[in-house]
Amino acid sequence: MSRINYDAMSDAELKQYFLKHRGDQAALQAYLNRINQRPLRIIASPEDPDFDEKVQAAIRQKLKAARSSSGEQANTGFEPTEQE
Repeated sequence: MSRINYDAMSDAELKQYFLKHRGDQAALQAYLNRINQRPLRIIASPEDPDFDEKVQAAIRQKLKAARSSSGEQANTGFEPTEQE
C-alpha cells in the first residue's frame, strides 16, 4: 500500500478521507494536528452586555458559510431571525 500524503490534502479532503477510513490513525492524527494549530476565536466574554447577540450572529455566520460551501441549503429546522 502506498503512503498517503495528508499534507497535500485540503482540510475538507482530509476530513472526508478520515471519515471514509476511520481505522487510519495517522489520518486522524494529521487532522487533529491541523485543528489544534488553529487559533481560538473569542466571540464575546460572559460579561459583555451584547453576549447573546454576538453569539447568535456568529452562529448565523457559521451556518451561512456551511450552506455556501456545501452548495445547498442546510436543513436546520429553524430559520434565524434578525434582531432589531
